[in-house]
Formats: sequence, C-alpha cells, structure tokens
Amino acid sequence: MRAALGHHWSVRSSRVVDLNLFRVRVTSNVPDFGGYAYFSRFAAAGEPCAYEIVCVDLDRDPIDTALIEPLADRGFRADRFRSGFYLTHHYGPPAHLVTRGNTLYVFGRGLERTIWPYFTKHLLTLFAVDHGMVHLKAAAFVQGNGATLLFGRGSGGKTVFLTQACSAGAVFLSNTHVLTRGTTVHGVPSAMRVRRDRCFAELIDSGRLDKHLDASEYRLDPGMIFGHEPVAEATVRNVCVIDYDPGRPPCFDPVDEEPFNAFLDLFAFAIGTYGLKDDVLRHLDDDFHRYAAEFSAMKERMRELVGTARRFHINADMLDPRVRDRTLARLAEE
Repeated sequence: MRAALGHHWSVRSSRVVDLNLFRVRVTSNVPDFGGYAYFSRFAAAGEPCAYEIVCVDLDRDPIDTALIEPLADRGFRADRFRSGFYLTHHYGPPAHLVTRGNTLYVFGRGLERTIWPYFTKHLLTLFAVDHGMVHLKAAAFVQGNGATLLFGRGSGGKTVFLTQACSAGAVFLSNTHVLTRGTTVHGVPSAMRVRRDRCFAELIDSGRLDKHLDASEYRLDPGMIFGHEPVAEATVRNVCVIDYDPGRPPCFDPVDEEPFNAFLDLFAFAIGTYGLKDDVLRHLDDDFHRYAAEFSAMKERMRELVGTARRFHINADMLDPRVRDRTLARLAEE
C-alpha cells in the first residue's frame, strides 16, 4: 500500500491516542488535523499501537482516485464510505477505505469527522470481539469501590447526570464508551462534547471550554474540569437507564433483567446500536459460524453483567442539588 501510493502524500501530523486498553496511531497529511480533538489522552510517539488510522485529505495532496480504487476495500462498509455515508446518521464527502491488517487508510475530504463517528467505534468493537469483552455505549462514574453505568436514549440526560455526579465528588470513568469483562468495566478516555444549556453555560461563558468541530459544541476535558484524573477501571455496582423528562413524574425504580436487556440490545450493545454487524462479520472472515458464536458469546456476557448489577430506571433533575445528592446517595448504598 505504501509502496503504491505513499509517495503521493506527506505525513504532516501524527499522534498516539490512548484508549486505556489499547492505543491507536492517528496519522494525517493535514498539520492541525481536527480528528485529534475527540480525544483526551495521548501517549508518547514511540509507544506500541494495536491499530493505525491513516487519513489522507485529497484537497491537501490531490491523488487521482483511479489509483486508489484498485486498492480499496470491497464490501458493505467500503461501499457506504464511497457514497458518503459513514455510520448510523453520520454523513460526509465520499471516501475510500483501504484496510491492510491493523492499518486502516481513508482517502477523502473532511476526514476528521470519520475518526469518532466510525473508526473509534469500529476498533473498540473489534477489540472487544478479539479479547472476550463487550463494547457498550455508556457513560460511567465511580463512588467508593463501585461503578455506575449510565445508558439511555439520545438527549435523555446521561451527560448532565454524569457531570453532576462528578461535580459532587464521584470519579469520572467514561463519557460515551466502555469495555466490560465480567463485572469489570474499563473506561475509554475521550473529550466530552457539550452544548450551551443549564448545565454547561457557565463553563462556556467563563472561557474554560474550547470550541469543538461543530459550531454549537464545546470540548470538555474531564481531567481538567473535575479536578482529578479519571479512573481506568472499576467493578460494576449499578446499571441505570437515564430517562430525564420534566413532564413525567420523577422516578428511581428497580428494573427486572429481561426488560433491561431488551433496552440495551439496541441502545447500548455496540454491534446493534451502531450498525456494526457487517464490520464484525467481515472481521471474522465472513464466516457465519464464527460470527454466530462470537455474537452469542458477547450477548451472554452482557446479560451476565446486567444480572449481577443493581438495575434502575431514573428520571431525576440532577441540576437540583437536593435531588442530585439524594440520587447519588441511593446509588452509593451497599
């Protein structure tokens, strides 16, 4: 790959992203590549990496796509990238994917918007498959020796819940993604993307937050804002569906295993939540039997996690200090 096309572009930036359990080298031909803004922890340049993502912006180094196309991947995801559809609801200019082992090349324009929406989710899921883990869409914090995982619909209040918990003394673990093995949860370091609202307006107005890629979003580094370094892992004590709606009665209700798992299937289990089934099947050499076995094993691991934790459905206004303190106290109960 590098022999065929490497002389057509120059590496102008490269950083090693630390995702806790593994590292990823992100390389670009753009000097100030915007894709680095999604992350909050970086390692030294010489650190070993499990994967590499090479982003080649065709506006910076024009390359005839006729040279790229014979080398490009074939299959569902590659075809989607060619059409400008990356993952779930993320779109952008058409791009070409070229996979060579654990190195993923992408040729296109505006490629910073592929790093988090697709590549990070993709690699976390493949890592989970290869290491007997589960990749879940979840926020998480720690009280004492136990972690609370937060699940929920979009705009359901997970980020506000997490932020208020950490502001009140809980320790930050993760904002969007976690990897689990048994009852142990591993955080995935990342910057938090927040918008101007009741929770974050003061921080934004004070100038403590920088703009993110989207004009309406700001970048929050958990380690800087909460005054302590996030923890890397913890034992799961609580799993919660956060469902804030001021128009409904507040609640802090126990939930049985079956309905909780039914919710997680499409709102947290990464393969289904992010539409990564084709990517996992391809990773497993398009082998139906391997895919069925791995998928079933991951689902069973998720069920075991849910079965051993305390399960709650919570509608709470965490911006009310009395409600926040009462809610956190209940989660901290032994």
